[in-house]
Amino acid sequence: MSPRLYSLLVNVGAISIIAGVFLFIVLPHLEQSTPAPDTTTAQTAAVAVPIATTSAISIASFVSATSSTTTVATTTPTAKRLPIATPLVSTKKSQSVAAKQTTTSSSSTAQAERIQSPYNVPAESFDVVNTVARGALVNILCMPRGGGSLAPISGSGVIIDPRGVILTNAHVAQFVLLSENQSVNLECQIRTGAPAQAVWNADVLYIPPVWVKAHVSEMNSAHPTGTGEHDYALLRITGAVAGQSTPSTFPSLPFDTRNAIGFLGDQVLGASYPAEFLGGMAAESDLYPVSSISPIDQLLTFGTNTCDVISIGGVVEAQSGSSGGAVVNAWGYLIGLIATTSDAPTTAGRDLRAVTLSYINKDILAQTGLDLSSYLSGDLAARESDFNTNTAPMLIQQYIQVLSHR
Repeated sequence: MSPRLYSLLVNVGAISIIAGVFLFIVLPHLEQSTPAPDTTTAQTAAVAVPIATTSAISIASFVSATSSTTTVATTTPTAKRLPIATPLVSTKKSQSVAAKQTTTSSSSTAQAERIQSPYNVPAESFDVVNTVARGALVNILCMPRGGGSLAPISGSGVIIDPRGVILTNAHVAQFVLLSENQSVNLECQIRTGAPAQAVWNADVLYIPPVWVKAHVSEMNSAHPTGTGEHDYALLRITGAVAGQSTPSTFPSLPFDTRNAIGFLGDQVLGASYPAEFLGGMAAESDLYPVSSISPIDQLLTFGTNTCDVISIGGVVEAQSGSSGGAVVNAWGYLIGLIATTSDAPTTAGRDLRAVTLSYINKDILAQTGLDLSSYLSGDLAARESDFNTNTAPMLIQQYIQVLSHR
């Protein structure tokens, strides 16, 4: 992880495992529209820069602004990612409060601009947005094959290409990667519906090697850490499970990779398959999707003065199993990928965060030389084959070395 990390992200836990509550919105169906963007921009303003210092992983943040604009802050608090298949654990809440109460500085500020009239059509109702988002939402369930040392895991994902490409977190996709090796007793399936039912199989299309290098050692850790940096991955649906079929085109969400397309106060829809408050058997047979509407209340950065993470507060999706879920704007565009949450006994007391599509687009360009749209263009099967021939074996070997010391 880069030594230059800035943040207000205190005591965050990445959320990707077995557990959840049932809250689901049944809303009318909508035919998805993809309006052309209007690039007009305006409204900028500065915000104070809180400084806080703790330990371990850190990121930087935009803090709430007065009027209509926002700026950046520098902090270095501890961040914890939820361990797969274990309860959420983080540092004490008092540390988070102390970080929020630190004094401000004017030495390191940057501005985010609101994009005025971001599309040339009116926003949709969230009933419509919810219906489309639910159609593209998937549950990723990985179970041991005939025993084994790995625990079952459950996470979320969202289809972003009609050919069946799923965007999820790297800390979810790493288990799909492991399942592709016959020496690992793990099988993963893509599930949809309410309750979730196994429908498709998928392989890893891309996972950032830089994320694996930084986090592979946490496979044996009870409390792995993370901030969401590099924490994304692409899966490609390769076929149907027995008794199911593969459509000619998959329901999918369009995505918007413009910086700060989600701004402070904007209403967004979160959608995922949370499972924190379920037992293992219930998560396998009785898991339902959850949706909620909330405002963006923080803009955060990894130190690049860009909007890399958004916070949407204490919503019901702020629980294990939601990692890889969608944050969608009022026009039906995917703008964030759920990745981390702070710790609290109830979801209302937590703070859910998502890495932005602008960050994912920027990072995959830095890692591969291709932005997200370019990576998804062309022959996906050939791109997957190239990744699984030239990159995946090295990554899997790193995991096997760690697992052999369990």
